[in-house]
Amino acid sequence: MDDNKLYNALLKSQEDRQKRAADLGEARAEDGFRKERPFAGSETSKPNWVRIESADGGDSPTVYDSSVSLGLIGNPRPWSREQLRERKIIYPGMPDKEVMDAYRELRIQLKNRVNGAKLTVMFSSLGTGSNSVLTAFNLAVSFALDSHTSALLIDCDPHNDGLAGLVSNPIDFGVTDFVSDKSLSIRSILYPSGVDRLSVIPAGTQASSAVELFSSVRMRELINELKSRYPDRCIVINAPAFRESTEARILERFTDLVVFGVPFGEVTGEEVFESVEALGSDKFSGLVFQE
Repeated sequence: MDDNKLYNALLKSQEDRQKRAADLGEARAEDGFRKERPFAGSETSKPNWVRIESADGGDSPTVYDSSVSLGLIGNPRPWSREQLRERKIIYPGMPDKEVMDAYRELRIQLKNRVNGAKLTVMFSSLGTGSNSVLTAFNLAVSFALDSHTSALLIDCDPHNDGLAGLVSNPIDFGVTDFVSDKSLSIRSILYPSGVDRLSVIPAGTQASSAVELFSSVRMRELINELKSRYPDRCIVINAPAFRESTEARILERFTDLVVFGVPFGEVTGEEVFESVEALGSDKFSGLVFQE
């Protein structure tokens, strides 16, 4: 098959896929915000088949163009540097360079564990009732700072509401609502964050039944859909405190790697060791000491 026939075949496939997406209610490129298909477990499709101009002026087809796809991630209300600093969110050029460098190093080490591929990492505090969402958020930001990568923070700690103060857009429905209500679509729980290339999904309102919801088939389908949707995406799952909850043990099964947070003065070395042993997995990838 010559290049023109191959390109026409790819173009037709793109048109067919766009028609199916329209039938499902998926967002269009002109909407200005890259969104998920409306429910988990739907037929997998490959997004963003585009025509790329070659250096010699000719045309060549490609299956997926990351630059096009990343450009569709909306950020309608971006945080200013002052607003990021007030919320203790990391950003390039921040005064505390050591903190920025620490997150960059953590990002590098985690990506090295999976040979540079996209990954899903769970963050959970070892403290007593500690709200770990700020650290998880900053870890997701560190991935999003890479111009070739998108990041998604999935907050799975319905017992704390700290995420609302970190994002620039109002948030409502979340993970637990989606899993418990089959009428909700993925796009109804996906929100811009205020940081470029970073989207968030809040925990939702169904805290009392979180253990059962996280164990459900619909939860597994949701995570599989989010993990497979875009090849440029890294996912951070913020889990409840590991030593105090069952939810964190359940969420670990969805991840490639696990990072624990150690709040200053709350956890002994022996308790850290016991937690790593309790995890019982080679997914453990390090500690973040939290002030």
